[in-house]
Amino acid sequence: MTKTAKTGGIDELISDFSRFYTLTILYEGPTHGYSIISQFKKRVKKEISPSLVYPFLQQLQDKGLVKYTIEPVGEKERKIFELTEEGRELCTCLFKRFAGLVSIAIEPSLSVCAHCGCKVYEGAYKEVIDGKEIAFCCSHCAASYKECKTTAKQAK
Repeated sequence: MTKTAKTGGIDELISDFSRFYTLTILYEGPTHGYSIISQFKKRVKKEISPSLVYPFLQQLQDKGLVKYTIEPVGEKERKIFELTEEGRELCTCLFKRFAGLVSIAIEPSLSVCAHCGCKVYEGAYKEVIDGKEIAFCCSHCAASYKECKTTAKQAK
């Protein structure tokens, strides 16, 4: 069975941020439904309904993307959900897709250091050199850039 066939219809399954974020919590390690709800609220500062979480966990289980074990809690039992290998592969693919979207979104806010070439998101160190504003990651790269430029001029 191909990876696409295993995860068929997953785009419909992962149609919103809540489900995507639920997967990120599961990716971090085994957890139970109430913990997913609590972590979601703590991190996202938004309530997530149990009526979204538990059916989603069931859908993931039906597709073979999560499995669970039973853990006794006093006189009750708790289901501890964990991604299967296929579930982890799915998450890796989704995270790569999401990373691409984030890159597109933040690209306009990136500056590239004129000296070392690293990318700086907001707050680049800028200096005017030869009448031109140039971005650097830090004052040390700016100083090194100016030194290299001076050395190159002296070598001519």
